[in-house]
Amino acid sequence: MKYLFLALAIISEVVGSSFLNASNQFTKLIPSAITVVAYLLCFYFLSIALKSIPLGTAYAIWGGLGIVLTAIISVVVFKNKLDIGAIIGISLIVAGVVVLNVFSKSTSH
Repeated sequence: MKYLFLALAIISEVVGSSFLNASNQFTKLIPSAITVVAYLLCFYFLSIALKSIPLGTAYAIWGGLGIVLTAIISVVVFKNKLDIGAIIGISLIVAGVVVLNVFSKSTSH
């Protein structure tokens, strides 16, 4: 259940970030409202996940997956391009999350 709340936090963060881009610097009401609600939900779900997942672990997963999913949406929806530096950087972040979860003893209570 703890990872369900973390997944909901990640999804909410990605929705918030996507609509933040669509809000055109908060000049469009609907995308702006969706951004605010999505970020509120994101931090609410993250706070629930933090009851049973250590902060460092939860934040690494939240940030890492959020970056990957947001990058995918930026390419697919907003037609942004990722250069080799961006791809390498995102890959290193994913590798860091994997190393943290597989090899670190700090991921358990």
